[in-house]
Amino acid sequence: MDRRESLKKMFVGGVASSVMLSSCIQEKERPIEKGDIIEEAPGYGRTPDEASRDEALRSEQFFTEEELAMITVLSDIIIPEDEDSVSASATGVPAFIEFMVKDIPTLQLPLRGGLMWLNRESHKRFDKGFTAISEAQQLQIIDTIAYPEEHLKNSPGPVFFEAIKKLVITGFFTSKEGIAYLDYQGNRPNVWDGIPEEVLQKHGMQYDEKILKVAMNPETRHEVMNWDDYSL
Repeated sequence: MDRRESLKKMFVGGVASSVMLSSCIQEKERPIEKGDIIEEAPGYGRTPDEASRDEALRSEQFFTEEELAMITVLSDIIIPEDEDSVSASATGVPAFIEFMVKDIPTLQLPLRGGLMWLNRESHKRFDKGFTAISEAQQLQIIDTIAYPEEHLKNSPGPVFFEAIKKLVITGFFTSKEGIAYLDYQGNRPNVWDGIPEEVLQKHGMQYDEKILKVAMNPETRHEVMNWDDYSL
């Protein structure tokens, strides 16, 4: 099983759910009142307070350009491009993480501290910052914190990598490309061919042929039935 398929199963299994569920923490809440909903697109709405807060967060910048460059490299190490989909950074994961640390300020210190640790480790091993070393050298560092020895699992490197991995997975698999890779279909009606004939015969029942042609035609399953136009 490849890395992306493993991450897919982890995501579906709820590995990143804690990040997703806490992504919209509000400092102050008030009851939604009539007229509050702002329709920005069909099926999507934000209250004025939420829309204003989102706009303010997007106008701020937390990570430096160097830190964002490191996050981009890490994102593509965790979810690289392959024959089935694009890399994590191509879906906007670094921007997603930038937004998340402003939306959830408690993420700021751990992630910034982790990036500092990563740079120090890179300088210690190769005398250069993380983004300046080769891909093979980057992977050498990441392998030690992605698959740490048992006694090192709670050390700064592995703890940081676990946190940023969850954010990358969440960002990728909630993007348009990530959802397409999951083949998520959403709420769509299935094609139902009715009760099997052997079951109907067992109970001495049968379908009315006229209803069968109208109500169980797969070609018209997306149309709403108008029973006023149908007479038995």
